[in-house]
Amino acid sequence: MLLFYYSYRNLLVRRLTTVLTAGGMGLVIFVFATVLMLADGFQQTLITSGSRDNAVFTRRSSETEIQSIIEHNDAGIIESFSQVALDKDLGRLASREVVVLISLPKKENGSASNVEVRGVTHAISLELRPQIKIVAGREFSAGSSEILIGRNVARKFKVAGLGGTLNFAGRTWTISGIMDAGGAAFDSEIWGDVNTVMGAFKRPAYSSVIIRMRDPSELPELKRTVLEDPRLVEEARREDEYYETQSELMARFIRILGISLTLIFSLGAITGSMITMYAAVAARTSEIGTLRALGFRRGFILLAFLAEAVFLSLLGALIGLAAASFMNRLTVSTMNWTTFSELTFRFLLNRRIIADSAIFAVIMGIVGGALPSIRAARMDIVSALRAR
Repeated sequence: MLLFYYSYRNLLVRRLTTVLTAGGMGLVIFVFATVLMLADGFQQTLITSGSRDNAVFTRRSSETEIQSIIEHNDAGIIESFSQVALDKDLGRLASREVVVLISLPKKENGSASNVEVRGVTHAISLELRPQIKIVAGREFSAGSSEILIGRNVARKFKVAGLGGTLNFAGRTWTISGIMDAGGAAFDSEIWGDVNTVMGAFKRPAYSSVIIRMRDPSELPELKRTVLEDPRLVEEARREDEYYETQSELMARFIRILGISLTLIFSLGAITGSMITMYAAVAARTSEIGTLRALGFRRGFILLAFLAEAVFLSLLGALIGLAAASFMNRLTVSTMNWTTFSELTFRFLLNRRIIADSAIFAVIMGIVGGALPSIRAARMDIVSALRAR
């Protein structure tokens, strides 16, 4: 306890230096935490789009629905599997879907960006995604040129509001409703009737088939059934795992780029911490000599100065995380490199990021304080006392 109290008191004596050094550390931790929040937010947006109870069928070797082609006969075979759940009103819970890209201008600068248009099976698709709520208007009518737009599409792009029209694929589409998917990727999509969308885009085949599994534990059996059926060239994946795979490329890029920049910034923070600790050692030379004369060992001196450096870095972590927490509700848009469509997501601060930031701060403190602490511990008692 004496060790930590000694270090704490010395930080209070040097308030200005402490605040400036901790501020530099805090800036690095802010960048570090924000990068992780950005990557996790992107990944979480896609993962929450999927459900453990659903399975996605796409053509083998297709990474995304946009690349996939499923023929009508294959879709019928998939829907007939015994693993497909049944609903007393809707029948088999299987949705044939097609995914295409269109270009829309953004509100902020008018630049064009890709938006996913998803043709879905009326009523069943909403049943398969219970997180989606229609917050304005109503669901589109089957076989009509009506569409639902995600809330992020309504906010970010120059589109008409409820009851307005949108022109693409040579047709005029009426916006019948606005849907809220609770932050999932569907907030950045436009939904319409699958047959109408396929006709407008002249698509002869589906992109995917989504089913609700009768029992999620039957997925391995379902995968084997699909692979062993000579009529099929599709594969089955659990829906949340499918979306997680989509998020990996972009999330990995954000983390690598962000952490690389953070490491560069951290060199400056570590240097600042090292200079601060060297100055502290020089200013307290006689004090160190007195402590040694009173019987305190070199290890105590080493740990005392190292503790100061760690305290400084943890104070910086607290400042940086406090600043990063204000980013928690901000939303940003970027292109999903896997689907080449615009995706809106928010920064996400969680316990793992807080822990990683604290660990990174402690490492910076140890690296920045190691050499000054060793210098303080190796001081000769007589030479230190003469420095009075």
